[in-house]
Amino acid sequence: MNLSKSKYINGVQCSKILWLDENNPEVKEEVSNSSLDTGTKVGILAKDLFGEHINIEYNDNLNIMIEDTKKALLQKEIIITEASFVYNNNFCSIDILKKNNNTFEIYEVKSSTDINDIYLDDISYQLYVLNKLGYNVTNTYIVHLNSNYTRNGNLELDKLFTICDVTKEALDRQNKVDETINNINKIMKSNQEPNIDIGIHCTKPYDCPYFKYCTKNIKEDNVFKLRGMNNTTKFKLYKEGIYTYKELLSSNINDKYKQQIEYELHDKEDYINKEKIIKFISTLTYPLYFLDFETYQEAIPMYDSIRPYMQIPFQYSLHYYEKDNGPLLHKEFLGEASTDPRRLLAESLVKDIPENVCVLAYNMMFEKMVIKNLASIYPDLSHHLMNIYHNMHDLMVPFKNRDYYAKDMHGSYSIKYVLPALFPNDPSLDYHNLNLIHNGSEAMNTFANLSSYSKEEQEEIRKCLLKYCELDTYAMVKIFDKLKEI
Repeated sequence: MNLSKSKYINGVQCSKILWLDENNPEVKEEVSNSSLDTGTKVGILAKDLFGEHINIEYNDNLNIMIEDTKKALLQKEIIITEASFVYNNNFCSIDILKKNNNTFEIYEVKSSTDINDIYLDDISYQLYVLNKLGYNVTNTYIVHLNSNYTRNGNLELDKLFTICDVTKEALDRQNKVDETINNINKIMKSNQEPNIDIGIHCTKPYDCPYFKYCTKNIKEDNVFKLRGMNNTTKFKLYKEGIYTYKELLSSNINDKYKQQIEYELHDKEDYINKEKIIKFISTLTYPLYFLDFETYQEAIPMYDSIRPYMQIPFQYSLHYYEKDNGPLLHKEFLGEASTDPRRLLAESLVKDIPENVCVLAYNMMFEKMVIKNLASIYPDLSHHLMNIYHNMHDLMVPFKNRDYYAKDMHGSYSIKYVLPALFPNDPSLDYHNLNLIHNGSEAMNTFANLSSYSKEEQEEIRKCLLKYCELDTYAMVKIFDKLKEI
């Protein structure tokens, strides 16, 4: 097979992925490309890490890239980005290749903040190709983002990136590379689909786009529908032959999983611990505010006081009751495209939420983290922000503790499961009825790229962002009102 780095990595995870890609691609499920886009941006930035360099431009004809690389390598000392090589149909483009007279160093750039084991397989494959071609590679390095770097002023590439020597690990994997390539070629020659059963490799290091296809013959009510159970335990139970709901009920799994199974198998009525819910409600006071933030992340910090992948709040929705049984009121904030939204958001927040009032969030640790970060960078607003922080309560508690549990929650206490379980036939609470923005990921990705749209498109997107975030806090209000009824 004509292997690239990405195909080789798929083959390391499961060679069946490659066979299905070639022979049955229509059963493949779509996966998000946001991480791929991030990796591309980080890779482009890292090309300037060592200063002046020659970049091998991408060409559909890989032979042109290979020939351009050979010409560049005629120089004694040079840094080449996207240097391209092929050995026995095994092709690779190296992110950064450093030539020192007759020796070479390989640098593989990753957009993560640490080293994943699969990255070592990636760079080991590149080392394998160059070694087979007779190049003397003395060192191999993984270049990844430094999670401790905080931008202040101009971006400092030498501090943004961490360079780790993984030469020993790459050398130790050379036999594995040879075996993997041989195994891939053997499987690809067959007309028969590989007989590879599901296992932890279906989710590690990446979620396989063929998992639904590979589990099509497993009875629908099975261990993979259980919420909260880790994948290692799920596959262990599957290997032991304990994976249908009926089998799981007789096993020694946690009672919370058995509760999910029993409710779904027997269509049981909602479980409500009235005493615990009354106790929770009694901790809340008026005025009562319902707060939800939307944030986005940047691998490359664009503004001061930001670290790689730090949550940057750009929007909030705020519903509130001034008094019990009073009218429901609403306020909101949405930042502007291509600007740092944090200062204006923080100022708006302290204006909209008075001190010493009760603030409800759903999974409040997220909202508290956002507020604490804002307080740390804006000392003049810190006292008020931390007052909000210390007066927060979590609407998720009754559902996390299963003081209220319904069959349609499917073992989850996420608001996206709790809401339709409590209000199954209310179109005003159905996120699917929203336009453009239906979940947090869509909100995050859309705002991060807002400046790339036309003025008219931006106006429409902003309306959709506001509607989405408003529904988040309105949903909290409805859930709170439901608990009050109880």
